Amino acid sequence: MENFAEKDERSLALAVVLLENPTFAAKVTDLIGAPVEKAITLLPDGMSEKLLSSTQKALAKALDLAVSTLDERYRGESADGAHRVLTSVSGALGGSLGLLALTVELPFSTTLMLRSIADIARSEGERITDVRAKLACLEVFAMGGTSSADDGAETGYFAIRAALAGAMTEAAKYLTQHGLSAAGAPAIVRFLSKIASRYSIQVSEKAAVQAIPLIGAAGGATINLLFMDHFQNMARGHFIVRRLERTYGVEPVREQYRRLATRP
Repeated sequence: MENFAEKDERSLALAVVLLENPTFAAKVTDLIGAPVEKAITLLPDGMSEKLLSSTQKALAKALDLAVSTLDERYRGESADGAHRVLTSVSGALGGSLGLLALTVELPFSTTLMLRSIADIARSEGERITDVRAKLACLEVFAMGGTSSADDGAETGYFAIRAALAGAMTEAAKYLTQHGLSAAGAPAIVRFLSKIASRYSIQVSEKAAVQAIPLIGAAGGATINLLFMDHFQNMARGHFIVRRLERTYGVEPVREQYRRLATRP
């Protein structure tokens, strides 16, 4: 990669591996030995719509709370392990109570994950008090992996960013002018709706598996651990790319990412 430092070449290669890896559903399928899609069909009627609504509310409530508990002056490594432990406990409680507990557990686990995402962002040099950095943290929840609906001319990662770009710009402009107290404004709702529509897919997969009677508390903890691990990986890759874009520019990083992602 011409004009790129060797360590940055390695970082971008890692980002490609993280962002282009199998989806959360694939990892859960490996765990339970059966397709998650089959489990989703067993969810009660209307549950997917209820989860979408719950997901959007959880995202709206989690953002400022998660970011405000971080110290921007701290420049050490992100506390990924601590966040995994906390989300495992959350999953164990949810798993022991079954599907009915998900709408209670979801805001808590989403806040934990968002805090971990913001922590990773900070460790990659983001100013987490900046509006665009906060919205970039939310972007991570849309990154469930490549989708058949994504633009074939792009990798899945950049297709998702392109799909969110307009709504993100609109939301950033509104928040800059009015602050987070205006989080219910149409511009913010549109952005959150786009994020929630993708995040709710993983939430539905998580719910379907946790609804399996034999999963229980231990299985719920494991599912939540996979859930956290998945989004921590997405966050690490996303904020590596953003860090390199700040250093080298968007197009050079995107072009090399594309080469690495399509390399045999």
